[in-house]
Amino acid sequence: MVYEDSTKFFKAEDEDQDLWLLLTHTRYAIFRARELELQRYGITPEQVSLLFVVQALDKKATPAALARYLLRQPHTESALVARMEKRGLVKKVKDLDRKNLIRVAITEKGHTAFEQSTKRGPIHRIIGELNGQEKKQFRKYLETIFAAARKETGLGQVTL
Repeated sequence: MVYEDSTKFFKAEDEDQDLWLLLTHTRYAIFRARELELQRYGITPEQVSLLFVVQALDKKATPAALARYLLRQPHTESALVARMEKRGLVKKVKDLDRKNLIRVAITEKGHTAFEQSTKRGPIHRIIGELNGQEKKQFRKYLETIFAAARKETGLGQVTL
């Protein structure tokens, strides 16, 4: 496998390890590009992900559901929701039918932040390096690896 100079010293003798390192470095580089883009709007990729799922789940967005969909620990999502509530991006709403249940809703400020985040310039530029057929194949590979990782970790299948 050919890497640019910044990653050549990570080449392992184990091909699976080599691919794992390449995948993690690639993910980090794309994540960092997205993070830099979102800094202009004062929001993080994690916050955008949460806003996306809250919007998709609509009135069914609970901290536990968010943790399941975002593949994070419940306490991690609860802390993120609390920070975002302080910033006015989301609000916690008591469920009228089930008093012990809290739902998460997007505020107007949260909608604005989410709309600003939909430009996704770096994502389109980076993934755009692949043609349509390559994207389909890449998706297939990622779905296969993701399914194996979910099986390995015991994470249940969740779809939006």
